[in-house]
Amino acid sequence: MTSLLSSLLLRGGRIIDPASDTDAVGDVLVHDGKIAAISFRHGALSKHDAERTIECHDRLVVPGLIDPHVHLREPGGEAKETIRTGATSAARGGFTTVCCMPNTTPTLDTPAMIEFVRMRAREALQARVYSVGAATVGRKGEQLAPMAAMANIGAVAFSDDGDGIASAEMMRMVLSVVKSIGRAFMQHCQDATLTPGGVMNAGPLAARLGLAGWPAVAEEVMLERDCRLNRSIGARYHAQHLSSGGSAEILRRARAEGQPVSGEVAPHHLLLTDAACDGYNTNAKMNPPLRTAQDIADLKRAVADGTITVLATDHAPHTQAEKARDFSSAPFGIIGLECALGLYVKALVDDGVIDWPRLIAMMTLEPARLCGLDARPELHGIGTLSVGGIADITIIDPTSPYTVDLASFASRSRNCPFDGWPLHARATHTIVGGDVRFELPDERGMASVGSGRADARGHHG
Repeated sequence: MTSLLSSLLLRGGRIIDPASDTDAVGDVLVHDGKIAAISFRHGALSKHDAERTIECHDRLVVPGLIDPHVHLREPGGEAKETIRTGATSAARGGFTTVCCMPNTTPTLDTPAMIEFVRMRAREALQARVYSVGAATVGRKGEQLAPMAAMANIGAVAFSDDGDGIASAEMMRMVLSVVKSIGRAFMQHCQDATLTPGGVMNAGPLAARLGLAGWPAVAEEVMLERDCRLNRSIGARYHAQHLSSGGSAEILRRARAEGQPVSGEVAPHHLLLTDAACDGYNTNAKMNPPLRTAQDIADLKRAVADGTITVLATDHAPHTQAEKARDFSSAPFGIIGLECALGLYVKALVDDGVIDWPRLIAMMTLEPARLCGLDARPELHGIGTLSVGGIADITIIDPTSPYTVDLASFASRSRNCPFDGWPLHARATHTIVGGDVRFELPDERGMASVGSGRADARGHHG
């Protein structure tokens, strides 16, 4: 990826870099796709040092946001999303890198499929896209996929997301393989024998609506089993989209034992309860389902005490026709890349759970480590703001009110329950390898100085 501008100055922003424990006002100079200098002395870096200057006063300048859990649907589900539209959606949300799940058609379970995504990602332009390969062939949990070969071609982690691995013996083998090849396994924690026909949280509302319930114990049982299996293996194990306070407690105990396990939470499990399903609202149908206010409180506590270390969207596009089906038949999942940042701020910063630096760490440094992105030579410095590192940078306006507007989303899908929500934090610029891949339309000419014009992709050059 080549930058349209060889140099760029980000001036006067609040620089937050969790890797170096930096939180101070300063300037960042980008040159040839790398961070050339960072200064906290006023005027040390001049706008004459760069072809373009972006004034960042009252803005946050942070490492490019990373989402380790998205569904881009290609191949096989292009009517819902493509790698290109998903990458564009990511950039608009401030994400410079996303990792896509393998539950496509066909499954991402061979080196050829990992290479397919890599080639499509090169054409996507807006954000970096990496593959999470399937751990078992066809995600059926019956036969190991060629994980070592997929890792060699570029798979950054492994998962059978959409399904949990039911067999304990198969799970043991998967953990052993990912340990040997230095990758993480991301588990969709669901014991399917406890969720036959389940479509929403098991509780009074499900009973009133006449819908099959999905108990939290289905998530907890698989997580507990996996943590016990992993005690003697020590693989990097990651629990996806946690929804239950009981799961947070299981993860807390495993981490206290010293296991290399981690967990993530998505915005919807921090902001919505199963009450959102009332009226058979299919845009509130999630996998795992929305649960109770107590679960939300427990998950927030797990974020606050460091039990949960990663924030991910679980961006899951579906067509309007699919979501228009009756509740039991409609697919699970919502989109979230373009509004996730503001939602996390609402759930965690505004609520006093964590501060901005910790939020940024959970959206940059932690996912980079989880997926081993920080170990890839071509991504030196990813998840950080470090001199000599890649210039993947997100500029955030933390205080400007706006309203979530699904009609403006770049995603091909519109299945999101947050339409019309008032938020106040969002990305104004998304910079990948020194290239401005997204810029809010009202930022052009207002918060930037330089010549040239913005093209259709949001570049300025």
